[in-house]
Amino acid sequence: MRRLAVFLASSDGHDPAHAELTAAVGEELARRGIGIVYGGGRRGLMGVLADAALRAGGEVIGVIPRSMAEREWAHEGVAELLLCDSMHERKALMADRADAFVALPGGLGTLEEIFEVWSWRQLGFHAKPVGFLDTGGFWAPMLGALRGIVDAGFLPAPTLDDLAVAPDLPGLLDALEERLSRIPQPAHGA
Repeated sequence: MRRLAVFLASSDGHDPAHAELTAAVGEELARRGIGIVYGGGRRGLMGVLADAALRAGGEVIGVIPRSMAEREWAHEGVAELLLCDSMHERKALMADRADAFVALPGGLGTLEEIFEVWSWRQLGFHAKPVGFLDTGGFWAPMLGALRGIVDAGFLPAPTLDDLAVAPDLPGLLDALEERLSRIPQPAHGA
């Protein structure tokens, strides 16, 4: 895995443990040589992730709509800052640059982004794995609701089971790598 798209909050949230977790994720990804593709923000958990990875010498690529950059939301210190015209274009650029997707603590925007790439995977638009870092059970209520949707017959159980979910980053990265290893690779010279 060369690059990981990380979806997370542009705010700090109430619990400082989320910022601590996010900084640790940024540092560990940089240490492992895994680049980060994220929403390009400089505030909230987005800024914490980018700053921690940059301090640790990691590659950080931000993707942000011009309208948000004009409001001074963009992180100017990242290795590459891609400006786009819409949130739709932002997600497509992030998906193109990443080998896998993960959600850290966040709100509506985080959910919208991770659910879109997950639905793209289910529909066969890409084969890249999708996961949730469930430290402290942050995503447990949502995962329980999804199990209820499976039980109601609106989501195939294999689609839910395909999500990589782990309470810690090493476990999540292992699960993502395992799913990546199942993707057929093109033959050399093809």
